[in-house]
Amino acid sequence: MEETEKKTSGTTRQLLSSVQMARFVARGAVRLDAVVPPEMNAEALHVLAAGVPEVPYGTPLSKAFAQGTFVDRLLELPQVAGALHSLVGPGPSVDHHAVHTREPHEGQAQPLHADAIIDVRPDAFDVQLMYYPQEVTLEMGGTLSVPGSHLRRINETDTGRYQNLRGQDRLVCPAGTVVFLHHGIWHGGRRNDSDILRYMFKIRFNPQVRQRLLWDTTDLDDPQVRTELDAHFPWYEQATGRLERYNRVLLWRELTGDDAFDLDHWVTRVSNRPQEPAA
Repeated sequence: MEETEKKTSGTTRQLLSSVQMARFVARGAVRLDAVVPPEMNAEALHVLAAGVPEVPYGTPLSKAFAQGTFVDRLLELPQVAGALHSLVGPGPSVDHHAVHTREPHEGQAQPLHADAIIDVRPDAFDVQLMYYPQEVTLEMGGTLSVPGSHLRRINETDTGRYQNLRGQDRLVCPAGTVVFLHHGIWHGGRRNDSDILRYMFKIRFNPQVRQRLLWDTTDLDDPQVRTELDAHFPWYEQATGRLERYNRVLLWRELTGDDAFDLDHWVTRVSNRPQEPAA
């Protein structure tokens, strides 16, 4: 599959690489810094302040946002369109969208949470696009997320009692940054200690196709793929943390169709099944 893929509309998608997909499987996020041009970021502040019209749950993306509107143009940007296609494929539906704000000096933060009830799907995932039209400084309360938390199943705010975890990522980014998150990642907006109203626009997408080999696979055999998938994060427990690698292997097998892929035999050693002895 070519890295840059033509769309029927004549624009192009800049697909993710296998290394980027492996990083997403391990971390639960892909970050695209400053991919939205400055003139669109300036426009976004007015659009988000006015509010984005509601889209009913399950609306096909092709019908969700009118052609030429701000959100439509945002999703047509080559890197944004390519990442979305790589993660959920063609024709996803819109679960919901929202304009989130963090008020200046508001004095509180969101609890750490995941955005849905426990999701038992082992072979599919939703993604959430988070767009930041402004430069986000540390003082502005950028979204905090916990790398590698997305495959550990929790129910919404079960993690709300945790205040800080080693290796957490508190977003600081340039204007025009777009982050794609696995729907299960633990995250929360931080307290805004600045004088600036901070905006973030979110869309959750539901895939409608099998999420298999949707990205640029020319580097599928790159050794860095295994390195990314084998990443360790500081908050992991010595024992239970090993299950994160196990779950990544299962997800990577689903994404690639390679049922033999493994990391240090994590899945292989527990895949044997007793057989009836030969007669």
